Amino acid sequence: MSKAREIAFGALMAAIMFVGQIALSFLPNIEVVSILIIISSIVFGRLTLMSIYAFVLLEGLCYGFGIWWFNYCYVWLILYVIARIFRRCENWLVWAVISGAYGLSYGFLCAIPYGIAGGPYAALSYWVSGIPFDLLHCAGNFAIALVLFKPLCRVCRRIRRIFLEQKRRSDR
Repeated sequence: MSKAREIAFGALMAAIMFVGQIALSFLPNIEVVSILIIISSIVFGRLTLMSIYAFVLLEGLCYGFGIWWFNYCYVWLILYVIARIFRRCENWLVWAVISGAYGLSYGFLCAIPYGIAGGPYAALSYWVSGIPFDLLHCAGNFAIALVLFKPLCRVCRRIRRIFLEQKRRSDR
């Protein structure tokens, strides 16, 4: 894939994540960003990192760069790494469980900057107060992965094949 195509694709994926996040923002901790990062990580590999950090930048520009924003700088990277580790797994149920577990652990992961800024009690209170939202996040991620994993994988793999075919043609 050429650099221009990579940049365009990364920007497009970031925009899709951002629009998906905004479209579901009226629902507490129900989002499509997790499944998009998982599938993009599986199919497109390192290119996903550009999408993640463009998405994080868009979030900061839209909502401000508060302490919560620092969470986004590493929590999505953690999901990317998990997806890359298990990338050969084709079982949609396993991915639904991974996505749900990530949603459940999200509040704990996001408590880290609060622990740094305010100490362990600040982190603990942040995490514990968010457990009901983490449970919703877990259920939402699980359900969304059950429904969208297979069709999104199919679409992304088709896009990847098109990119690879175009690259082969341009290399001739």
